[in-house]
Amino acid sequence: MIKPLRIAVLSVLAITFLAGTSHVPKKDSDPLANKLFGAQQKASKQKPKVLGYYAKGCVAGAQQLPETGPTWQAMRLSRNRNWGHPALIEFIQRLSQQAVNIGWKGLYIGDMSQPRGGPMTTAHASHQNGLDVDIWMLPPKNMRLTRQRREAISSLIVRSADQRSVTKDFTPAHMALLKAAAQDKAVDRIFVAAAVKIEMCRTAGKDRKWLAKIRPLYGHASHFHVRLKCPKGERGCVRQKPRISRISKGDGCDKTLTWWVTDYLAKPKVDPNKKKVKKKKVRPKPRPRRAREMIMADLPRQCVGVLKSQ
Repeated sequence: MIKPLRIAVLSVLAITFLAGTSHVPKKDSDPLANKLFGAQQKASKQKPKVLGYYAKGCVAGAQQLPETGPTWQAMRLSRNRNWGHPALIEFIQRLSQQAVNIGWKGLYIGDMSQPRGGPMTTAHASHQNGLDVDIWMLPPKNMRLTRQRREAISSLIVRSADQRSVTKDFTPAHMALLKAAAQDKAVDRIFVAAAVKIEMCRTAGKDRKWLAKIRPLYGHASHFHVRLKCPKGERGCVRQKPRISRISKGDGCDKTLTWWVTDYLAKPKVDPNKKKVKKKKVRPKPRPRRAREMIMADLPRQCVGVLKSQ
């Protein structure tokens, strides 16, 4: 039997290989990929196609989510990040209608992808291949906000300051919305603050299978991040690994979840009596470039064509 650690290592190696990682050293003359993709104002005139991984890829022929729809509003329009694969647009429209069914006026939609995907100049490491979207925890009160108001308004923080529990602002409607998103067949996983998942585990009742898709992750106190599966027929898309079934036994309400509000938040213990031992200097191995350090050689080859397309 292959040990879990080995499975995890093999998974990471597979993602790195399939995503087109290059070991070519960066030269001073190599332009940063996020600058090139961040400068694009429109999608490429190509057939919609997902290229690469969520944190190492791009998207051809992306569609723009209309700034305002009957049941949604795109926020922070100055970022120009309301683009995605058609499958993502369709999902947002479906979920926003379900939001109305649970009692909200619709959804406030945060960052999706840039017009041609790729690494961003600020914020996310992922959101590169047109299959990620951030959805605000703030229940909309006004579905006709001005552009200026969309820049000024902030979402709702539903996690306590100590990160261990939810606030009173996390309601049964939030729970119903997250459940609806998780039960959508197009969804691979949903990232939330650990305290949110803990509360959901506590109140879910007997119907719990969908909880496995809800994954704890830092940085999600005011929104939830939905990641879609690779759409059918998208051979250039690198799927998320490992699969939910490998990392979440049953509903995922286990020790791996409570770790986020125990060990993760604990300060490292220091023994004052422990003598410092000089460690032998070892030449560090070069780490993979982060999103804002990537060059075009780090991305799938087809991304060059996405940039060059009219």
